[in-house]
Amino acid sequence: MLQGLLKKIFGDRNEKALKELWPVVDEIKSEYEKIKLLSDDDLKAKTLEFKEKIKKHTEETRNKIDEIKSNLQADDYDGDRMVLYDELDELNKSLDEEYEDILDELLPEAFAVVKETSKRLVGKSWDAAGYSITWEMVPYDVQLLGGVVLHQGKIAEMATGEGKTLVATMPIYLNALTERGVHVVTVNDYLAKRDSEWMGEVFKYHNLTVGCILNTMDPEQRKDMYARDITYGTNNEFGFDYLRDNMATSIENRVQRVHNYVIVDEVDSVLIDEARTPLIISGAVGSTDQKFDEMNPKVERLLRKQTALVAELVQEAEKMLSSEDSNRDEAGKALLRASRGLPKNKRLIKLLNEPQYQKLLNSTELEYLRDNAKNMPEIDEYLYFAIDEKQNSLDLTEKGREELADGSSEGKEYFVLPDLSDGIGKLDNDTSLSLEEKMKGKDALYHLYGERSDRIHTLNQLLKAYTLFAKDDQYVITEDGKIAIVDEFTGRVLPGRRYSDGLHQAIEAKEHVKVERDSQTLATITLQNYFRLYKKIAGMTGTAETEEGEFYEIYKLDVVVIPTNKPIARIDEEDAIYRTRREKYNAVIEKVKELQAEKRPVLVGTVNVEVSETLSRMLKRQGVQHNVLNAKKHKSEAEIVGFAGQPGAVTIATNMAGRGTDIKLGAGVKEKGGLYILGTGRHESRRIDRQLRGRSGRQGDAGTSKFYISLEDDLMRLFGGDRVTSIMSKLGMEDGEAIEHSMITKSVERAQKKVEENNFAIRKRLLEYDDVMNQQREVIYNKRSQALEGERLKDQVFSDLDEYVDTVLEKYYEHALIDQLREDLMQHLLVDVKIDPTTYQDLGRDGVKKLILDEAHNFYKRKEEMLTPEVMARLERFAVLHVIDEKWKDHLREMDDLKEGIGLRAYGQKDPLLEYKGEAFNLFITLVEEIRDEIVSFCFKFFPQQPEEIQERRIPVQRMNMIKDSAGNMGLQSGEDEGAKRGKQQPIKVEVKIGRNDPCHCGSGKKFKHCHGKNA
Repeated sequence: MLQGLLKKIFGDRNEKALKELWPVVDEIKSEYEKIKLLSDDDLKAKTLEFKEKIKKHTEETRNKIDEIKSNLQADDYDGDRMVLYDELDELNKSLDEEYEDILDELLPEAFAVVKETSKRLVGKSWDAAGYSITWEMVPYDVQLLGGVVLHQGKIAEMATGEGKTLVATMPIYLNALTERGVHVVTVNDYLAKRDSEWMGEVFKYHNLTVGCILNTMDPEQRKDMYARDITYGTNNEFGFDYLRDNMATSIENRVQRVHNYVIVDEVDSVLIDEARTPLIISGAVGSTDQKFDEMNPKVERLLRKQTALVAELVQEAEKMLSSEDSNRDEAGKALLRASRGLPKNKRLIKLLNEPQYQKLLNSTELEYLRDNAKNMPEIDEYLYFAIDEKQNSLDLTEKGREELADGSSEGKEYFVLPDLSDGIGKLDNDTSLSLEEKMKGKDALYHLYGERSDRIHTLNQLLKAYTLFAKDDQYVITEDGKIAIVDEFTGRVLPGRRYSDGLHQAIEAKEHVKVERDSQTLATITLQNYFRLYKKIAGMTGTAETEEGEFYEIYKLDVVVIPTNKPIARIDEEDAIYRTRREKYNAVIEKVKELQAEKRPVLVGTVNVEVSETLSRMLKRQGVQHNVLNAKKHKSEAEIVGFAGQPGAVTIATNMAGRGTDIKLGAGVKEKGGLYILGTGRHESRRIDRQLRGRSGRQGDAGTSKFYISLEDDLMRLFGGDRVTSIMSKLGMEDGEAIEHSMITKSVERAQKKVEENNFAIRKRLLEYDDVMNQQREVIYNKRSQALEGERLKDQVFSDLDEYVDTVLEKYYEHALIDQLREDLMQHLLVDVKIDPTTYQDLGRDGVKKLILDEAHNFYKRKEEMLTPEVMARLERFAVLHVIDEKWKDHLREMDDLKEGIGLRAYGQKDPLLEYKGEAFNLFITLVEEIRDEIVSFCFKFFPQQPEEIQERRIPVQRMNMIKDSAGNMGLQSGEDEGAKRGKQQPIKVEVKIGRNDPCHCGSGKKFKHCHGKNA
């Protein structure tokens, strides 16, 4: 109501945006009248004309950039290179602005060229992804409008069937004229290939090159595709190529160019649904000491005890509630304990179907949640563990710890983390201990902390696997005994992907399949931070408006809703709400039979695999012919979707989001009312429900949509609130009777909004964690990139040398440890500084530093004369790449370990994010210092007998796993992809089982990780 009032006073933001854009569409139409008179040759010549205008407009800035780059690569440049880098940054920003200015100027004419090209292709046929297609599309005015929005770097929301794929051709063509590359992101390989070949003819008409990145391509093929004007591919392929490029050891091995302009198809799916899933390249660790199999029997025993306890609580609550003189407060407490013990207990759910009992539970919970839930421990201490379904979290209680510790040698302390600061303080203050004994005591304390922290983490993940993750809902077991994740938004099985943080291993232990080994991160980035690399990002989807706040906050993207070409004729009916799932399913079956008898096609949307299979069994019993499209049968997807619009067709689909295939209506279906969308439950995101509805009523077709929901559905149970329950109670509804009212539908949408806000908070928290990593990644990757691009690193080496000498003097100068100082410099730099105590005193600290630097510079100059500047430049580049790769890999491992246990800090009343930021910063400072020292030492000490000794290294593809990981146990890890022709990816193997910090077996005296373990 308030929102409507504000719109009346201040006007609708979307309408204002459209009002500004329509004059641009008029300009395009005006230019089109001239363009359509051109001959084919003159039309094609327009592209060259546009390119010349762009080059002329940006020529001066581009020349300045080339000049600076030339100076950076020159050995004899005497100026300050850091000043050049700053100038280069400013010039690149100016160049981007110049490109945008000239493209805005060319837009009306360029869009008109694409429209006329589309018209001249009408009636022509060609192959797209193995299918013959005949071109029959010319952009409507609203499609021109959508194209302008995409060029401006915004999100265009266009309804299903409005031709988003064609809309993208206009901004793609315009931005490709700069010759800096345009990337188009689709949701799967099939759509990338189809769209690149389908729309590709428009671009090829103007001699623009089009490429497509597929999972099976090798690096050379990828490099060729990225070099083209326009490149189609999936978000995973683009992201993993970026990570691999930042592991390359020569510029020739990099495949991507600059991240210029990207259009993301199904932008809400990619930037929101997948945003919780960081991309990771990993290698398997040499050994694994997973405790999941060991802890699993203990957790199974605990779960049996909790199940029995909850059964007693439900029985107790039933007795009290059926007795007239019972204490309702005690009954409410019993219900709350049962609900926090096992919220999906069937007897409990059945009891809560009675609205007055649900109301009692809600009021009791509200009472105990007051004052930051300070009284909730009174409820939880009765249980072995407490589940908060809304937050998707779980806490082990004192009673649970005692049960699990029963029989262990450590007794109650089995799951108690030692207080490190208190323990270390006691050791430091104990005067009876020697320094060596104190060190041993601290090591033992750290070991105990690490062991128990790992144990608690394993236990929590196992409990989550048993209580919050269900087979055939979040995951399925494949024929070869693997756990395969089901995408909650599309219902697809995600081949080769794994839950992160040990959760996948916990599910494997729960289902008694082989527990796979752990892995080590080699490179990582979230999709959020990958897409932020682009100078300009745009997106298109049928459903973005509900998430426009998140799009702007995270990506600074505005959403513009584009009107449909023809008015939407679909009828969206009010939701039908039933008391129980059984009543709801029976009503669904009856409606399906009624529609099939009318020869009207129906699409039944379900929220998970389990529901789709339940409905399929019920329809079989009724003799209703139907097709099922779910995670287990995704291979026959295109055929099933193609048949879904035929008269009398019944299709059950786990979820239709992002399928990429329109449902076209068969003969006579329009007259019968079009496709009927029957949703069997509201999804936790309003977008997904809107996507399901959008499958019906494309391009002005008739259609109907309706959702059937019950009070037992998870969304209603967790977030529905008292309002719906009390209304149903007052109405005194009979078995099988439904309630339909706009007020009820709005209540459901409010519940969905609560869940969306909760999910946004999770994604935002992930981004806050990843921003810490992102800042570090930018520093490291920029340093690496400078080395790869052939810029002379001598100045950087000398700058690092200066800092290194300061560090050495800090260690030795004050106590006049001259011999140790000389020995350190000789050992790390091969520089022999001759200095006696008298000279040492006379020179002072600054004088000693100058003496050391002069000797070092002279040594480096002699070495350069001996090896030649060219060889030294290669040596410097190799040193930077080699040291950064080794140290960054170790750093990522430490960051993984830090992140794994950081959540436990909350128990000590500390903010895990602040703790993570502080410790990550300290780790990064150490990393930068170690990189600096090792690069300097390598450049001074390494003398190749032949220049060929400076080998270019690259980790082979088969030794890396492409992974999708996640924070908050909501993400995925991706291993091998099905059908990859490059062969099965193999994990990195370490043959000799030696600890990374142990002395190397070869007798060199070095640690294993710095010697033969370097490439492990």
